[in-house]
Amino acid sequence: QVQLAESGGGLVQPGGSLRLSCAASGSIPRINAMGWYRQTPGKQRELVAAINSGGNTNYADSVKGRFTISRENAKNTVVLQMNSLKPEDTAVYYCNLGTAWPFRAGAYWGQGTQVTVSS
Repeated sequence: QVQLAESGGGLVQPGGSLRLSCAASGSIPRINAMGWYRQTPGKQRELVAAINSGGNTNYADSVKGRFTISRENAKNTVVLQMNSLKPEDTAVYYCNLGTAWPFRAGAYWGQGTQVTVSS
C-alpha cells in the first residue's frame, strides 16, 4: 500500500505563486515516477507535470515555463512550484505515483488540494 499526502493549495491572485507538496509513504517502488494532475468540474483529469526517479521531467504545454516539478528522493516527496498563475489554472490538483516513463498514472492518488486563482 502507498499513501500520498498533498499540501499547499489555496487562493492566490493572478500572477501569484503557490507551492504544492506531495509526500509518499508505504511500499514505494525504488524505480518510480510521480506526477501532478489537475481536474475541473465536468472535465477529465489532465497531467500537468511528472518526474521520474532519474530526474527526467515533462510538462503540459499550458504550464511550460511557469511550473517546475522537483523531487527529494530521500524523502519521497515531489514539489510543484507554480508561478505566474492564471485563472485557468484553477482546479483540484492530485498527486499520483506511477512506474512508467513516459509517465502513466498508477493506482495511487492523493486526496487532492484545491488551487484557486482569482482576483
